[in-house]
Amino acid sequence: MSVAGFKKQFFKASQLMSEKVGGAEGTKLDEDFKELERKADVTSKAVVDVISKTTEYLQPNPASRTKLNMLNTVSKIRGQVNSPGYPQSEGLLGESMNKYGRDIGEDNNFGGALLDVGEAMKRLAEVKDSLDIDVKQNFIDPLQAVADRDIKDIQHHLKKMEGRRLDYDYKKKRQGKIPDEEIRQALDKFHESKEMAESSMHNLLETDVEQVSQLSAFVESLLQYHRQATEVLEEVTEKLRERVNESQSRPRPKREPKPRQSFDYGDTDPSNDGYSSAAVSPPSYASAQAYHPPPSMKKPSIRSKPREPCCKALYDFVAENDGELGFCEGEIITLVSQIDENWFEGRLRGQSGLFPTNYVEVVVPLSR
Repeated sequence: MSVAGFKKQFFKASQLMSEKVGGAEGTKLDEDFKELERKADVTSKAVVDVISKTTEYLQPNPASRTKLNMLNTVSKIRGQVNSPGYPQSEGLLGESMNKYGRDIGEDNNFGGALLDVGEAMKRLAEVKDSLDIDVKQNFIDPLQAVADRDIKDIQHHLKKMEGRRLDYDYKKKRQGKIPDEEIRQALDKFHESKEMAESSMHNLLETDVEQVSQLSAFVESLLQYHRQATEVLEEVTEKLRERVNESQSRPRPKREPKPRQSFDYGDTDPSNDGYSSAAVSPPSYASAQAYHPPPSMKKPSIRSKPREPCCKALYDFVAENDGELGFCEGEIITLVSQIDENWFEGRLRGQSGLFPTNYVEVVVPLSR
């Protein structure tokens, strides 16, 4: 820095200190300039904040944004043309649905539905990528150009004007010690910077038509995005509605309960009145309904091997006709006789009646 430049910096610092600490008054700016400066300041803040908030709207995940910016910087350094895009949440959800839809199986109704919705979500991610590109090109980039060019230009001229004002005020207070010609030159430079600052602020405020056009382009991009998203969602909604109707009209397969393992009394020798646990299926007739014994009824517990012919109930059986004997699962029924291959006659809780053979497992067989 030259001696003259050093002196000028010293003059400005001294004047600033006297104003901040000593309460000295500097040259006042007119009200029109202050109003112009206020409007330009608000517009500048609006442009910068709208750019930031629009980016957050398009790319809401801050961690992904930071990673994407880093990757884009690396791509520029390496000279790569194509850089990775922002991971859309719709695309991530679609990949998850497709993965588990394939795992479940396309022949399964739920698996097929997951695949349908997963593909729709991936299409939505592509539509969102198109929105990002359109908004960046037609809205963010033009606003960023205003921030990089016009707003920085205003800041530069205002800073330069303030420095020249301090220089002029310092020299004016020392009139007599400093030549009048030097004071006049300082005043001319101050007015020159003030005019440059006014001109740059006017240029920013007069671009309102361009800014409104950019806002219009932003809204049109949003409208196009929502139209395409609506088409995708309507298409997948129709597919899901067809799946629901098909599923409701399809008969449900009946589930037959598997027979439970028989109770082992410890005697498996067939010659010593033993028995083998045979797999039996529940009957298919209407009387196979749940039997609900009265609250006072308790299921008997087997403490020792029964002495008389008996059987153990595998399922609940409700007696709907006269002459039938009802019981619940696990009860031990005394066998009286076997009517035929389908029916036993037995006794339980002081009552006698008939019951189906495939509802019980013989523990102690009838004597021949």
